[in-house]
Amino acid sequence: MERLLIRGGHPLDGDIRISGAKNAALPIMAATLLADGPSTIGNIPDLHDITTTMELLGRMGVRLTVDERMHVEIDPTYIDNCHAPYELVKTMRASILVLGPLLARYGEAEVSLPGGCAIGTRPVNLHVDGLQAMGADISVENGYIRARCRRLKGARLVMDLVTVTGTENLMMAATLAEGRTVIENAAREPEVVDLANCLNAMGAQVSGAGSDTLVIDGVERLQGAHYDVLPDRIETGTFLVAAAMTGGRVKLRHTAPYLLDAVIAKLRESGAGITVGDDWIDLDMAGRRPKAVTVRTAPYPAYPTDMQAQICALNAVADGVGMVTETVFENRFMHVQEIQRMGADIRLEGHTAVSNGVERLTGAPVMATDLRASASLVLAGLVSEGDTLVDRIYHIDRGYECIEEKLAQLGADIRRMPGDSVPTHD
Repeated sequence: MERLLIRGGHPLDGDIRISGAKNAALPIMAATLLADGPSTIGNIPDLHDITTTMELLGRMGVRLTVDERMHVEIDPTYIDNCHAPYELVKTMRASILVLGPLLARYGEAEVSLPGGCAIGTRPVNLHVDGLQAMGADISVENGYIRARCRRLKGARLVMDLVTVTGTENLMMAATLAEGRTVIENAAREPEVVDLANCLNAMGAQVSGAGSDTLVIDGVERLQGAHYDVLPDRIETGTFLVAAAMTGGRVKLRHTAPYLLDAVIAKLRESGAGITVGDDWIDLDMAGRRPKAVTVRTAPYPAYPTDMQAQICALNAVADGVGMVTETVFENRFMHVQEIQRMGADIRLEGHTAVSNGVERLTGAPVMATDLRASASLVLAGLVSEGDTLVDRIYHIDRGYECIEEKLAQLGADIRRMPGDSVPTHD
């Protein structure tokens, strides 16, 4: 099992290109199952979750072709089964996103109940309830969701909770349903908007994306399309926080500043100088120590839960007392104990992490528990004295493309090591 070895104390400085958004790419890849012909999806990040999704589609008979620029051609016309097996779905919750497209396009689906990061309960009942309201016959047996239908019918769906994957699954299913579907209390995340834009490029009739009410008028068929995935706002935010923590300067290219208003506001509050263009963000900390900030996570457009662990890492070394309240997932502070091992003064009060910032952390062996927690441990390592060894980095490989290469490009002392190797520095 590979690990990352980090020697802290190097302010980040330089320019990097931001990758495509994993959380947009995964539902868009699932959406290609709805089409009568092949689609080509561009700006796909080279990540483990993408590879898993490609393997999952391939198991169904989908033909995939990848070029050197990570443009993926997906041809669903060769599908010979609608089965998503446990051994693939257990590693990635987003696998549930094939349920709606398979059911709408082929009238059947057998999808394992999902796994993924252990950051809290993310029930699939909202997916199932919505599809049943559209006329599907669904049972859950032996760990699998088994669904059948003739043709789905449009319906009014009121989501009990704001759910991104639930919104995406039901939106995709509704594109081929008979009549109009209205999804109320829909997720407003940019990745949901990106999926809607892709579906419309395929011939769907989706309106209201970006608001809490989606209206989908079903069509008889969808065709393949060429579509580029939007930039990854969470990768962007992670590198911005990394630069702020280290007192450095970064320019992030091929990103979308308008997707990060809440994150940028908090970083400016921490003392960072930030300028933006149409597709770039420049952050300059000018060697200053960041100021502690108070953050409360909530669905978009508020401060994202996927940036909570990173801002906790910043508060750990910031000047003053910072408070981070998590409202989205009930078990998303597992990184706190690991950062405490590095000398952070953090205490948990219910769903709030209270940090008394220290001037420096000390390197230690730490273990990643989920995707964003692993990123926070890497950031903490960047500002620690001595060596930090981050174990179980398969989590970080699910959501960050070549993170050690990009950080090294910015001047970080970081390298990937085999799991059985002994850490040494030249």
